[in-house]
Amino acid sequence: MQHHTTFFNASKALVVAVFATINMQAQHPAAVLENLTKAKSNRAELEKAIAHCQKSNDPLKLKAIYFLIANMDIHSSSDYYWENKEGTKIAFNELDYPDFDQAAKAFEAIKEQNQGIQPKPVVYTDLETIKGDYLIQNIEQAFGAWQNAVVKDVSFENFCEYILPYRISVEPLQEWRTTYSEKFNWINDKIKEIGFAQTLPYVKDEANLWFKNTWGSGGRKEPLPRLGSMQLLMRKQGPCEDLADLGVFTMRSLGIPATVNSIPYWATATGGHFTNSFMDAQQAFPFDYGEKNAVGPLKREPAKVLRITYSKQPNTLAAKVSSESIPDSFLRQHNYIDVTADYWSTTNVNCKLRQPIIPQKIAYTAVFNGLKWKPCWWGEINNNQVEFTNVCKKTIILPQYYIEGKMIPAAAPVLIGENENRVLTPDYSQLQDVTITSFASYLLIKPNITYKLYYWDNQWKLVSAQKATPETTAFVYQKVPKNALLLLVASDSKGLERPFVIDDKGERTWY
Repeated sequence: MQHHTTFFNASKALVVAVFATINMQAQHPAAVLENLTKAKSNRAELEKAIAHCQKSNDPLKLKAIYFLIANMDIHSSSDYYWENKEGTKIAFNELDYPDFDQAAKAFEAIKEQNQGIQPKPVVYTDLETIKGDYLIQNIEQAFGAWQNAVVKDVSFENFCEYILPYRISVEPLQEWRTTYSEKFNWINDKIKEIGFAQTLPYVKDEANLWFKNTWGSGGRKEPLPRLGSMQLLMRKQGPCEDLADLGVFTMRSLGIPATVNSIPYWATATGGHFTNSFMDAQQAFPFDYGEKNAVGPLKREPAKVLRITYSKQPNTLAAKVSSESIPDSFLRQHNYIDVTADYWSTTNVNCKLRQPIIPQKIAYTAVFNGLKWKPCWWGEINNNQVEFTNVCKKTIILPQYYIEGKMIPAAAPVLIGENENRVLTPDYSQLQDVTITSFASYLLIKPNITYKLYYWDNQWKLVSAQKATPETTAFVYQKVPKNALLLLVASDSKGLERPFVIDDKGERTWY
């Protein structure tokens, strides 16, 4: 009889446990439940972190873990490992060594023992690989930093978005909060002494003493888009995106809201840039490790300034259409906010579009960067018209369609003026001679170099090509349509040429 009673009690306990588990799951937000399913075999690790937060009896911690998990499906690490020519993985971790020089020496020895060694890129999705203990430690340390920060009254919403996240971009995940908070605790002392905003220049100066900004040159040979948090401290060098990440890890470890601002492309120069926003309870301060005045304004017109978030944002293009219908670019990302108007004078631009062969719902605006038109924003089409929001003034944009994997011009370029815009449609009824002379910082005519002048009419069309001699000080290009966007490309081009317009006086203005 005792045996049957024991069996009954055990069965009852099992039923209670099952119903308790079902009840617990039913209480999770829908987005969390969805990502728990996506986590597959790693689900138990996420549930371990949830259970920890539930047992803490702190409702904010439960909200925090839900926030992380609900948005975790868009996050991953781009990493790599080494393998020999047979494809066998070779054990090596630079963080096992006291410094990067010793790690490099150790790796040279490994290379001698393994001929044909090469890096193997790999992507680890957070949902399927992150550990529960890592999340628990991150939550506890983030809350501790926030609650004890010298910057007071930061909202829970800003805490979740700009202090709590364990990652910034696609960097490899490493434990960082303790090391960073100890290394940069001097910032807290400085804030107490002189205030938050006044401390920021010291943050830049201190980093410049030991971290080398490579400015995109001498880049890493291994397939590692972003350094991990501890690799930043170990390698002590990297381009602007690594420096910006360094700033975020630094400030978040101290309980100060921080994030990266991405400038995918400059609108009037080649390349792009990454900066920071460091925040107190009232405002976000722009910060740039690469500028003499770290908290000063931008020096040139950006195509866009995008504040990177951890959470998915409802106003991104990726939240509205499938990624396959979006050009392969940052526009496929879900986690950014357009803050361009905080950094430059902007306006909304309305464009009339050509009717495409295949009807489209979205049009794109592109800027000229690296001798190519690169899509940088979008708008919804209505009756063959589109409005592009927050376009920087004193720039030139080209409306485009994205059809069957290709960017196709949708209208003529538009010059965005201070007070009015100008559509740059070539006027073939008015042709002019264009004189090109050397101009400091824009053009230095060099002997034995050929210079081709183009104008834009649905594509770059050649006016003529002229070769410079040692005596050449100017070129004259004939029969150039007025009101056209022009481009002069040298035969030794490095991709830095800028488009320009010419006014009735023959003066050039570059964009």
